Amino acid sequence: MTHPAASGRGAALDAVFEPVHPPTTFEETVERLGTAIRLGLLAPGARLPPERDLADELRISRSTLRQALTTLVQSGHLVSKRGRSGGTFVAEEPPLAQAQPIEPLPPERARAVLDYRVMVETGATVLACERATADDLALLDALTDEMGEAPGARFKVYRRADVRFHIGMAEACHSPRLVAAMTEVQGQMTDLVQRIAHPDEVLTRSNAQHKRLVTLLRRQDVGRAVRLMREHCEGTEHILAGLMPEAPDQQVPGVDQQRPGVDQ
Repeated sequence: MTHPAASGRGAALDAVFEPVHPPTTFEETVERLGTAIRLGLLAPGARLPPERDLADELRISRSTLRQALTTLVQSGHLVSKRGRSGGTFVAEEPPLAQAQPIEPLPPERARAVLDYRVMVETGATVLACERATADDLALLDALTDEMGEAPGARFKVYRRADVRFHIGMAEACHSPRLVAAMTEVQGQMTDLVQRIAHPDEVLTRSNAQHKRLVTLLRRQDVGRAVRLMREHCEGTEHILAGLMPEAPDQQVPGVDQQRPGVDQ
């Protein structure tokens, strides 16, 4: 089996295996690998590189790496197998969010995440229209097909493909910094959407926008693509405001509940 450190991986996965910086090497390794697993950058069942190779690539000690891997095994993100075909593998059903929310989310925190998302997503849309290759667009097509085959009962499958779609948009810009920003914002969005139910109709309408967006990228229609992405982000804001279990005064600020929903 080819491990994720092999050549040919995308920019988002390259960032996962960049050297870790002291003094928080243990904590950053747990965060880096855990986030990559949650977002589906390290796919369920994927085998991690051998311990020596991974420690060298991250530029950390093997003892620190073992501590981080043990933590992720105990949290359910990884599984360790012994024997000739053994190694460390991504769990088949790893946790989707960092943890189940315990306390209501401060509205200003949600607003900050959603505003950051608009900035990153619309910027990525502009550059993807200008720079996306045929291979980039083929990947986005494949991910919309994957989302279309995932019913609401398999939301984790849908969400991981959704995350890969948006990171794929950033990868189509061929800008490593933008890929890093998109990866960050998608991790934050995953923690937000984990707080609500996921009706099939919402997922179907959202993926229809994904498909329309790829069409506009192919046409290099920057104006319409950016407007569609803004509508896509605004639609998520409305769904969060309507389905978030917090009390009304804790709902996402800045979303007018009297406005009609986004025309899909």
